[in-house]
Amino acid sequence: MIPNILTIAGTDPTGGAGIQADLKTFSALGGYGMSVVTALVAQNTRGVDRVFDVPADFVRAQLDSVFADARVDAVKIGMLGDVDVIKTVAGALDDHSPPHVVLDPVMVAKSGDRLLRPDAVATLRDVLVPRASLITPNLPEAADLLGEPEATTADAMAAQLHRLGVLGVSRILLKGGHLRGEHSTDLLLADGTVHRFDAERVDTVNTHGTGCTLSSAIATLRPQRGDWLTAVSEAKAYLTGTLRHADELDVGGGHGPVHHFHELWER
Repeated sequence: MIPNILTIAGTDPTGGAGIQADLKTFSALGGYGMSVVTALVAQNTRGVDRVFDVPADFVRAQLDSVFADARVDAVKIGMLGDVDVIKTVAGALDDHSPPHVVLDPVMVAKSGDRLLRPDAVATLRDVLVPRASLITPNLPEAADLLGEPEATTADAMAAQLHRLGVLGVSRILLKGGHLRGEHSTDLLLADGTVHRFDAERVDTVNTHGTGCTLSSAIATLRPQRGDWLTAVSEAKAYLTGTLRHADELDVGGGHGPVHHFHELWER
């Protein structure tokens, strides 16, 4: 059975991140993509120019329309923007109870532009994080959630992983791409056990949307693989492949997108 995967996130007109990247990832990995838009973002590979937040009541209307008609096998949550939308999404999760919820706590774009208002961080942490099956913060996002400086060493990263564990979510994938080294290491804390994933650090500037792509890949694979460890492992391998082939694309003059469909286009 083809899984139906719902993304709740903002847009990216150049297609490398946000809902556009999520839908590409769902399709590349055998899922049927559905979407609820939380924000319209005027951005490109160089940065964010403007954000228009979708009113919370209309976000709720979109969510209720999807859940009233379609089976939802997994949900991926990305950019939410403000407190009202965060609370609205949390309420919809309570009412509709999707089986798997992957939360990518999007706070800052690849360009450095902030996408989550500072006053909304506490609401995200206290209201939405406990409702997720898995969260996928990078190191700056983990620091924001914890209210402490960003980890700059592997030991500090591991310590932050365990501190994140007290936020009420049973599974955390802490992404270590911001650390230096030949390899990029992610740590998965699942039900009290830490699993380490090492991947080659691909030499490319085209890394726009990597967080969206990874979280979407996990959400798509979890219903198909039956356990989180396998889903995360295969999602990591997929992301590495999209990075290896990213330079085959020519999109924009900043941080370009990864190549979501490289395997399909090769065939």
